[in-house]
Amino acid sequence: MTTPAHAGRAFFVNLPVEDLERSKAFFAALGFPFNPAFSDENAACMLIGEQAFAMLLTREKFAEFSKLPLADPRTHALALYCFSVDAREQVDAVSATALAQGAVEADGAEDYGFMYSRSFFDLDGHGWQIMWMDPAAAAQGPEEFVASQSEGATA
Repeated sequence: MTTPAHAGRAFFVNLPVEDLERSKAFFAALGFPFNPAFSDENAACMLIGEQAFAMLLTREKFAEFSKLPLADPRTHALALYCFSVDAREQVDAVSATALAQGAVEADGAEDYGFMYSRSFFDLDGHGWQIMWMDPAAAAQGPEEFVASQSEGATA
């Protein structure tokens, strides 16, 4: 068996923030740790997954990397960020914490049975979604999982 070319690949997304310390406190309250080795007064490396990171950058630092003008995430959507949690109940718990920390709800709960999610805008206006998916649906794929559930109900 060969190893895929992307097997050791890490993913970083850079997000401009107005107040780095405020943003770090917000995401720490949601349970995200930070890597101090890659953080300073202009940037904070937030661990999202085993090889997935968000670099929270001051708007000035972000502008050093971008060749394009900086958009305001409160008025222009460039991306939506989604992260998973291990249990359905955690979707509501993380969402409640985000709202208590100053986030604004984007959408109410979306319940598809095999998947459950909520969305919010963070302190800088970036759109985030928290989702849980039934492990069987994740392994089979949503359409096959739903079909297998329908077959079981009619048998």
